[in-house]
Amino acid sequence: MDQSLPQDWIALCLLVFALGMRHGFDADHLATIDGLTRFNARSNPRLARICGVLFSLGHGTVVIGFALIVANLAQRWQIPTWLEAFGAWVSIAFLATLGVMNLHAVLKCNPDQVVMPVGLKGKFLGRLTRAASPGLIALVGALFALSFDTVSQAALFALTATQFGGWQHALTLGLLFMLGMLVTDGINGFWISRLILRADQIARVASRVMSLVVAGVSLLVAAFGLMKLTVPAIDAWSEGKELYFGAAVVMVVAASFLMALWLTRTAAPLGVAVAAD
Repeated sequence: MDQSLPQDWIALCLLVFALGMRHGFDADHLATIDGLTRFNARSNPRLARICGVLFSLGHGTVVIGFALIVANLAQRWQIPTWLEAFGAWVSIAFLATLGVMNLHAVLKCNPDQVVMPVGLKGKFLGRLTRAASPGLIALVGALFALSFDTVSQAALFALTATQFGGWQHALTLGLLFMLGMLVTDGINGFWISRLILRADQIARVASRVMSLVVAGVSLLVAAFGLMKLTVPAIDAWSEGKELYFGAAVVMVVAASFLMALWLTRTAAPLGVAVAAD
């Protein structure tokens, strides 16, 4: 969770959209969407392609609902002074854990296998991670939003939105956050559905590229968050640069995602040619 948000409305909107995109690249999201997509790939390919979109819609609906509640209570409720610091420590711990787990997944994966992203929250949902209907997939996304890191982030930008007006501003930010998730999680689900159709070397390389980038970014963001909390000079230097940091993270992961997507396509003509021979 970012400890401060811009006081300019346009910059705030852009940052919340970037936070939504970055949230969509969360390893927990990727792992759960991967599992849902693979589970539905053979029995219902059309549903498999939109698992990421459905997941984000459920997730974003809860975020919007919570943001509206916080905005309506903002006149009578002050955010506890300890909440931001505690939320930051929780976020750092989760990011570091997910980063290490996904790095380990790449290192231990057999060379002839596709790397599967690793998450934490999905382990507690049991059979719901094998949902085979749009409503249940959206429900999985909604349940994922019931976590401290997501709720505290929604509360922070909802409270910031109240400085510009009423619940309408909080609703706008909630929608932008959900839109950012829809972009990343929707593309991710579609990409996984295509990756499943391939079992060649390019697919294996592409999966490793994404897993390594997600692990690396998670560890870097966690390390930077830790430095902000423990080194006053770093905290002072980063003040007002939240939008740039969020955009940089999104651009790095998006570029890696596009490269992985390109890798899964480049060998298609060659594969067809080889099969024809």
